[in-house]
Amino acid sequence: EVQLVESGGGWVLPGGSLRLSCAASGFTFSSTAMFWVRQAPGKGLEWVSTISAAGRFTEYADPVKGRFIISRDNAENMLNLRMDSLTPEDTALYYCATDRRGTNRGQGTQVTVST
Repeated sequence: EVQLVESGGGWVLPGGSLRLSCAASGFTFSSTAMFWVRQAPGKGLEWVSTISAAGRFTEYADPVKGRFIISRDNAENMLNLRMDSLTPEDTALYYCATDRRGTNRGQGTQVTVST
């Protein structure tokens, strides 16, 4: 059974940073491209970032490009998302997922950016 458990969310001031993590199990993590998606209050799921199975290729949505960095540790089955220069528009429930649409995702971790 695929299990994805996100952690690391919280409240942060605008301009601050957070590091999200996702512990994966139940599938061959090292052979699977991974994704971060998010859902802001009252909105649908939004793709944030992709990393290839070996971690050599990454891709970012325009709103987060240059501020977020996705990474993975295949030895530990962990996916990470470093988020810098956060703005209130980044407030959302963040999920790791095994597909870009977020169909197969974890329970999420809340990120709140406000003064």
